[in-house]
Amino acid sequence: MHNLTMMTDLYELTMMNGYLRHGMKDARACFDVFYRKQGDMTSYAVAAGLEQAIDYVKNLRFEAEDVAYLRSLGIFDEDFLAYLSNFRFTGEILSVPEGTIVFPNEPIVRVIAPIMEAQLLETTLLNIIGHQTLIATKASRIVQAAKGDRVLEFGLRRAQGPDAGIYGARAAIIGGFQATSNVLAGQMFAVPVGGTHAHSWVMSFPDELTAFRAYADVFPHQCLLLVDTYDTLGSGVPNAITVFGELRARGIEPMGIRLDSGDLAFLSRQARTMLDEAGFPNAKIFASGDLDEEVIWDLKAQGAAIDVWGVGTRLITSMGNPSLGVVYKLAAQEIGGSFVPRIKISENPAKVTNPGIKQLLRYYDKRTGKALADLIALEDEQLTGGQPLEIFDPEHTWKRMTLCDYTARPLLTPIFERGELVYAPPTLAEISAYAQQEMDSFWEEYKRLHSPHRYKVDLSPKLYALKSELLGQRRG
Repeated sequence: MHNLTMMTDLYELTMMNGYLRHGMKDARACFDVFYRKQGDMTSYAVAAGLEQAIDYVKNLRFEAEDVAYLRSLGIFDEDFLAYLSNFRFTGEILSVPEGTIVFPNEPIVRVIAPIMEAQLLETTLLNIIGHQTLIATKASRIVQAAKGDRVLEFGLRRAQGPDAGIYGARAAIIGGFQATSNVLAGQMFAVPVGGTHAHSWVMSFPDELTAFRAYADVFPHQCLLLVDTYDTLGSGVPNAITVFGELRARGIEPMGIRLDSGDLAFLSRQARTMLDEAGFPNAKIFASGDLDEEVIWDLKAQGAAIDVWGVGTRLITSMGNPSLGVVYKLAAQEIGGSFVPRIKISENPAKVTNPGIKQLLRYYDKRTGKALADLIALEDEQLTGGQPLEIFDPEHTWKRMTLCDYTARPLLTPIFERGELVYAPPTLAEISAYAQQEMDSFWEEYKRLHSPHRYKVDLSPKLYALKSELLGQRRG
């Protein structure tokens, strides 16, 4: 990744200048990255983007031309510009591993650093973590709708810029997709690539059968034919069957056909019958064209005979939910050598933050291995010992549950300590496998596409008391 230090909002720099002028340069602060729920799409999320966030932090530095540009704006103090010339990140970062299932208001990333350093990280961390987590979450929902069918990412041409296409493809793999059409993403991340031909291939030959024969000649062992250029059932499928027969005579079995338009449920069922009757029951039917989890869910319900799904526009743009709603909020600030908890108050209860330096704990049923609940707790609390633990809903405190036969896992993992990387990022294949394990650890009720059951995310008694105390002080 390139040096992205200057990819920030201006107000991060103006605040840094202000902190320096007011003698706050070395005072540390704790910030949390989390997201707020926005409909069923964000009832859970698949954390992604940590590897690129690590690269960003490792490469933080202001070049001479950066400082010269900032000086030209005429708004910054010279001692601040001198500070930027020697800037390096010296703090600590904890994060949930990529592929971790997370829920609204849970800390995904925790930053503790001199406040000027921590402030600078805000914009770019939100950009990287927010985008990839959004696409990984959308991909996860699509994979669920496909119910075990293979799903491929086809979104590059519709992505909102090159980076969105490249890192969106990466996030889709984390979310459970098996391959991408994006060749650069395949090269960068060592993931399978897939694709066949476009309608223009068929249209560039005198007729459809000639086009199919030409493609089979070039790629006999990857012969997947797009059959809807002219007439799917009238000519496309019959011509494909003709070419498949010619391949079989050479001892080669075809891959199948692709449908990109029309009534995919009806066309796929008819095409399946035609292929089976012609002696090609193993030929796969691929589908593409404005698909997402809702469309795939409906097509499956209608008995569509589709084996593989190619999903593009609606995945790569996260259509229907274009932003994760991820935020970066101050949780504690060092004053006189000690951290003082901070809380943001809002007339909207959903925007009231959780104060203090926190850890995120996940509790599992020992018998089933399934996740029972998450607890947002203060870092110094010991809540993993295995003794019976009562938890309660922070909004409706009468809703209580006692955990007995459980195991507990802290989710926030050290990434940087004193500015040094202490974490070895796994491969994308390892992240994807971990993400699948994470999905398997939750009951289906929490993952369903519509009106999912609310997973328990509670506050520890000590954190709840601290939050209540600070809210009471503000009311006073």
